[in-house]
Amino acid sequence: MNELWSASRPPRIPHLHIAKILLLACLSWAFTACAHLSKTYFQVLPNTPNYLLQSPDSRRTPFPEVLKAYNDFEVGHAWLDLEPWMELRIENAYYEPGAPRSGLAGFLGTEVARYIVRSHGLDLVAVQPMPNRPNDQVPVQNLISNAQTKFDHYRLYYEVVFSQRDHSHGSVLLGAASQIEIDTLSAELSHPEAVCSQGSAHCVVFPEACSVSVEMKIIVNGKPESVLWRSTLASIIKQPHHLEMKRLYAGELRPVRINTKDPKSFLLPLLPGDRITWN
Repeated sequence: MNELWSASRPPRIPHLHIAKILLLACLSWAFTACAHLSKTYFQVLPNTPNYLLQSPDSRRTPFPEVLKAYNDFEVGHAWLDLEPWMELRIENAYYEPGAPRSGLAGFLGTEVARYIVRSHGLDLVAVQPMPNRPNDQVPVQNLISNAQTKFDHYRLYYEVVFSQRDHSHGSVLLGAASQIEIDTLSAELSHPEAVCSQGSAHCVVFPEACSVSVEMKIIVNGKPESVLWRSTLASIIKQPHHLEMKRLYAGELRPVRINTKDPKSFLLPLLPGDRITWN
């Protein structure tokens, strides 16, 4: 009977081992709790020479590099990768029939089209037409064909020179199904006539008299607003009494902690999808 009881009872654990197990469990819980807390918000940190944005994964990015971390943007680059919530504003000029398509001679007016970048293409969201546009000149919304709005990745070149077209130049939009394909097309753009041949499915060449700018959609006090790419928080708010800001991270909106009494904090570059509430 004693042997049966002895065989069935659990082994005894020394008190010292129990204490170690409890300590390890507490440390594990504390680490997990801290890790969870560290992933709940962004924070603006004072620093010299540039303030830092600390992301939920604790990575610290100087303000001038925030856009580069987002989509490899660098000042002076000839191109810009487009991401969801970014926008293309296309303003095309129109002229009297037979007039040169530049300058003021014969200038009639402009049309404007706006496209918002989605995860799987471009959506035409607004058109400002021009009355009495000449029939032989393409409407602004037709500069990008329907097929060219179906790509997953886009890259805008601000200006490309076409030597075989009397050195004409204009903005170029590349579209592709993958980032690798976009990079391949970009490498081939050293010979733009080949990549952007007539009827190319992957290349849109905008006319010289066409202005293409990049904007982004943010939410300010509950309303959608379009601002220019490279805008900062300071361009939106002025001496706020109250400020709440949220930024997308891993598919979720996370708070951004900012010292509202420090004007340098407002030099934070804005990103598509930012939500700002202030008064």
